[in-house]
Amino acid sequence: MAVIEDVRALGDALERSYRVYVRGRLKFRVGQIVYVAFSLDETVMGFAFPKEERAALVGGDPRKFQMPSASDLRFNWVHADLASLDPAEARELVVDAWRLVVPHKVSRAYDLTHPDGPG
Repeated sequence: MAVIEDVRALGDALERSYRVYVRGRLKFRVGQIVYVAFSLDETVMGFAFPKEERAALVGGDPRKFQMPSASDLRFNWVHADLASLDPAEARELVVDAWRLVVPHKVSRAYDLTHPDGPG
């Protein structure tokens, strides 16, 4: 079972990433782009994810993954129930979301320094 503490340090450590609080909710950004956000009660993690792949992700495990709200369907975004993720999986989702918003050279540099993946 993952909790917010499993990914908070990772979000702080990723290059160009920084944390913000918006209306009490923790979000991680690169520039002005939010790539991970948590619900107020910290039970749901929203994260950047390719629109064209999210139906398959949600359909593959609807207990774990949910579509974003109707107003967010236009974005590359999906939700996950943190309690349904293991910590390593949650960290992997954060890194994959971060990869969507940073330049490729930054992502490649991460791969060189973290050959075994996140965390």
